[in-house]
Amino acid sequence: MAAEMSESVAASGEIDRLERVFQAQKAAFQRQPYPDIAARRQALDRVHTLLLEHQDEWVEAVNSDFSNRAADETRLAEILVTLEGIKYYRRRLRRWMKPSRRGVSALSWPGRAWVEYQPLGVVGIIVPWNYPVQLAVAPLVAALAAGNRVMIKMSEAAPATGALLQRLVAEVFPEDQVAVFNGEVDVAQAFSALPFDHLLFTGSTDVGRHIMRAAAEHLVPVTLELGGKSPCIIAPDFPIDTAVERIAFGKCMNAGQTCVAPDYVLCPSAQVDAFVSAWQDQVAKAYPTMVDNPDYTAIINPRQRERLLAWLDDAREKGARVIEVNPAGEDFSASQKLPHALVLDASDDMIIAREEIFGPWLLVLPYDDLEQAIAHVNARPRPLALYYFDWNRANGEKVLRETHAGGVCLNDTISHVGVDDLPFGGVGDSGMGAYHGPEGFRTFSKAKGVYRKGRFNAASFIMPPYGRRMHRLIRRFMLKQG
Repeated sequence: MAAEMSESVAASGEIDRLERVFQAQKAAFQRQPYPDIAARRQALDRVHTLLLEHQDEWVEAVNSDFSNRAADETRLAEILVTLEGIKYYRRRLRRWMKPSRRGVSALSWPGRAWVEYQPLGVVGIIVPWNYPVQLAVAPLVAALAAGNRVMIKMSEAAPATGALLQRLVAEVFPEDQVAVFNGEVDVAQAFSALPFDHLLFTGSTDVGRHIMRAAAEHLVPVTLELGGKSPCIIAPDFPIDTAVERIAFGKCMNAGQTCVAPDYVLCPSAQVDAFVSAWQDQVAKAYPTMVDNPDYTAIINPRQRERLLAWLDDAREKGARVIEVNPAGEDFSASQKLPHALVLDASDDMIIAREEIFGPWLLVLPYDDLEQAIAHVNARPRPLALYYFDWNRANGEKVLRETHAGGVCLNDTISHVGVDDLPFGGVGDSGMGAYHGPEGFRTFSKAKGVYRKGRFNAASFIMPPYGRRMHRLIRRFMLKQG
């Protein structure tokens, strides 16, 4: 009872702090509505230092939240890619901040037109648990590059990482520039209800709907980075071993707890057995043991682990063939980890066939021709990522034209997310809006159109009273246009 009261008091204090910090950031933005390039680069440098000089602490914090997260996965997928993103923004910031010249028509002559990219104000970022460093810091970098103030809500499922980010940010930023918040669902609800100038949420589609409803109260524009069932399509003549190696890299990373992880494979019917065999070999090569292997990441918490097991049981009960990939034949009952599993003969009435898996299960579905594979993808909600394996460029173009996805990798998985110059975002049920690349700068900026007229006013020729010579000439000109 005392613990519950203590948590309630802490949550109340964090909610009170939300409003106080929000008002402080609004006031600070009014005082400095357009930070110059030196101020923005200084902010990016502080984030760079925060990551680079505390690498071991980040690895330890994320490992604590997961009970076991491969250290190299944290360094690669959380720290390195974010450091590269900071370098990318820093180098291009001057060019992006420059006004963009636009043309004027005869009706607007003589005059000049351009677009100014203006900071929005206070940006809110809601972070998921699966990549708690990268998915907090990457949007922070984009928002700071665009000249904004930022408030970050960390996931309650990653408390150690949230506490570390809160402490380190407080050491390098004043609270009225960047502030980090932790807490349970009530803090998240209060956070999403604030009248931000922009709100970015990364998480599930269902929670994304709640976020959008909350934001609508104040007409807050949102960027939603959601998930979905990201498919892989393997062409009939593509080498199975090559496809498996590249799909397994994307699926095994973080034990499948990745928003762009391959969720199901559309495999040529004649190649399904070869795929299964190659998959077993590839996983065994990467993880000859799993339970005590520090390279093999655990499921984030018992609730997610039980969800995954329940979905697998549901598939078995409804007729799926489940092939567990457990190279050393280990007992996982006392572990927070789970072995890999391939699910064959899946049907749409199975939960695992409808919902994003977000774990180490992979559906393998046979198909007979490319049209059938494309139709299967298009009959379902649009995914965050799509992966197509084929050396034939014409077929690749066909898949690109005839399917929709937030992003695409041809002959690989997940690596498109690390290409800094590409936008990252979903479509349909997998999200809206984008960041990374120049799109990140623009997402957190207002593209303000500006028109300047000189001393000579050509509009005087067309002002009332109408029916004068100029108006008659305009009517004749319009008739000729037809």
